[in-house]
Amino acid sequence: MAKIYLASSWRNIRQPDLVNLLRDRGHEVYDFRNPPHGRGGFAWAEIDANWQAWTADEYRDALSTPIAQAGFNSDFDGMKWADVCVLLLPSGRSAHLEAGWMAGAGKPVYVLTRDGEEPELMALLLSGIATSERELLTFLRIHDDRTRPRCAEGCV
Repeated sequence: MAKIYLASSWRNIRQPDLVNLLRDRGHEVYDFRNPPHGRGGFAWAEIDANWQAWTADEYRDALSTPIAQAGFNSDFDGMKWADVCVLLLPSGRSAHLEAGWMAGAGKPVYVLTRDGEEPELMALLLSGIATSERELLTFLRIHDDRTRPRCAEGCV
């Protein structure tokens, strides 16, 4: 079974259900909303309740706070740990950056989209585009088959 980094958005209401579906199928899943360290997922409001009114300088400065660094480290550790990325649409810029890093690191990235999502040409850089959970599970099963160690001829 795959170790999956699920890249998506806090605003995507389908994210928790997909985490559960993948885990129910035996996959290990990094859940940015509930990371393994047990302190909850990162939120800008932890740094400043008025974060949506930040200037560009304030945003840049906030990235160096211990809270932002801890959130980044948690998610980046999850990305390094995973052997597959699933990009669940709709998602924001961070999820696309995560998927891009995963692809650049040579890890398969599968997009899960549905009707009504805006097309994106550069999705051709990724490993596959699934339009249903069933199709995504097929992609992951094929990935597992390709990466499963093979027994040499004559072994039991």
